[in-house]
Amino acid sequence: MKRTLVKVRNSKVARTFQANQKYAPLLFFVGGFILDSLTLGRIDRLYDLIALCTYMTLLTLSIYLYNIADDGKWKNSFLKRYEMYLPLAIQFFFGGLSSAFVIYFFRSVSLSKTVTFFIILLALFIANEFLKKRISNKYLQFSVYFFVNFTFFTFITPVFIKIMNTYVFIISGFVSLAFTMAFILFIYRTSYSTRLEIGIKKMISFIVVIYTTINLFYFFNLIPPVPLALDSGMVAHDVKVENNHYVVTYEANEWYIFWRKHHLEFAAVPGEKVFVFTSIFAPTDIKKSIFHRWKWHNDSTDTWEIVDDIGYQITGGRDAGYRGYTYKKNIKPGLWKVEVITEEELIIGVIDFEIIIGSSLDSTSLVEEKF
Repeated sequence: MKRTLVKVRNSKVARTFQANQKYAPLLFFVGGFILDSLTLGRIDRLYDLIALCTYMTLLTLSIYLYNIADDGKWKNSFLKRYEMYLPLAIQFFFGGLSSAFVIYFFRSVSLSKTVTFFIILLALFIANEFLKKRISNKYLQFSVYFFVNFTFFTFITPVFIKIMNTYVFIISGFVSLAFTMAFILFIYRTSYSTRLEIGIKKMISFIVVIYTTINLFYFFNLIPPVPLALDSGMVAHDVKVENNHYVVTYEANEWYIFWRKHHLEFAAVPGEKVFVFTSIFAPTDIKKSIFHRWKWHNDSTDTWEIVDDIGYQITGGRDAGYRGYTYKKNIKPGLWKVEVITEEELIIGVIDFEIIIGSSLDSTSLVEEKF
């Protein structure tokens, strides 16, 4: 009797799934993103680490099971009835990982050249909705898997070893490359149907191209230095420390410009100090040298000139980020930007503003905020 009920329930689930199959990917797509948005916060938090590692493990298992399913090894096993759900499972875990990466990158990315990699990652995340029909293409399947796997290792490794630099990135990428190659070769040797569908040399060449491209993105500073993230950054008239709080005085933007706190036009008197305050999130126990690179736009040559690099060290662990500031005196009028960079010159964020000397300051727009 119990077995009959189980079979009936399973058949109802299967019929329901088949009847609504075209809507399932969208529901999983939206649901996964909402879940990650509500639950993921700090990459060094235990929940986040467990979630990412679980997604990566189950994605790997799902791809393995999907590839051996066509060999008929499940013909007389209970796994056969669940075979139809494997593409959806692969898509769900692809979506879970890519949406998590989008959330973490969104905290770190600035409106600078690092946004390029973010757009690629966002495109992959959105394209995941349409991957179900093409997930049977194993060249695409393994290529996307490697991209996600590479990103996973570059996120996780610095958190575990408490070190973040170029060498760690290279090692993380190499570990991901070796793991993915071993995984593909294992499936290739295990699954007869996979050997019929892909050429191993062609597949390896795809993986090598992706590996090389990501490294080029890194060395041309096109990837933001996740897990570091710029929580806040602004140009200010004054910064002082009171009772372990940073009190920042700045010109506030209009209420409807919600994406930027400070006003772009900085009214300064001759000789006034111009401050730039930043708060940078870093995982617990990571120590990192950070620089404020002050740049001035030379209108006559239409180029950005580096005026100064002022550095300080941050220590990770604070929810609202490690606070710090730099300042310049007797600053020239014109367009300025301060790039918040690592010692490897990876861009964490950019603060843009324009200095207008002698302009009257609207004191009603000045606010003091504690950080």
